[in-house]
Amino acid sequence: MSGHSKWSTIKRKKGVADAKRGKVFTKLIREIQTAARMGGSDLEGNPRLRLAIEKARGSNMPKDNIERAVQKGAGGGDGGDFEEIVYEGYGPGGVAILLETLTDNRNRTVSDVRHLLTKHGGNLGAAGCVSYLFEKRGTILFAKSSLNVDELLEASLEAGAEDVRELDEFLEVITSPGSLTPVRESLEKAEYVANEASISMEPRTTVTLIGNQAEKMLRLHDALEDLDDVQVVFANFDISEDEMAKFA
Repeated sequence: MSGHSKWSTIKRKKGVADAKRGKVFTKLIREIQTAARMGGSDLEGNPRLRLAIEKARGSNMPKDNIERAVQKGAGGGDGGDFEEIVYEGYGPGGVAILLETLTDNRNRTVSDVRHLLTKHGGNLGAAGCVSYLFEKRGTILFAKSSLNVDELLEASLEAGAEDVRELDEFLEVITSPGSLTPVRESLEKAEYVANEASISMEPRTTVTLIGNQAEKMLRLHDALEDLDDVQVVFANFDISEDEMAKFA
């Protein structure tokens, strides 16, 4: 199990995201507002907004909440003025951590991030200290139970995807960032319905963790994700299935 995508997938399967629906909605609303502010409210001309709204719908956010967030971001109301800041640092065992945040108070955010990193055996680094260890990729998740892996792989490659990976109960289609939307649309036309699609930072190399360091890293990952200002946490840790079983 490595980094952001697999750990987040496992948590979704266990229902952790549902237990924190309020925080999930807060993050989604910020992303919708920011996307609308930067690119306008037209979904066809604003792929970032379209992706944010699709995520919100996938999380069962009420339609009225989505519409209000779009209006605020596009100038139809007060609010929506969040600043995008990327923080970089290290976790237990030298794990590289990349945080994408949306905040209306950068002093609060950097203080909260630094505090959690220090508390859990890590430290905040300078800009660029770990970003070179990650590569931006598009990812599309499908529930594996009702799909044929070989058929999805063939359809995905024909649509322009780069690869398909198995993640326990999910299949993850990998694309270039710019190909995410057309690949997803092509697969939807072929009646492959995605559970989620996103732009992620994939680690080029991973750090294997065991025992206390593995447990501390998972706690740090969860604590960072719990911050309202943090939109997504990327990290290059790897924990074996046997090791993960100890924390189940």
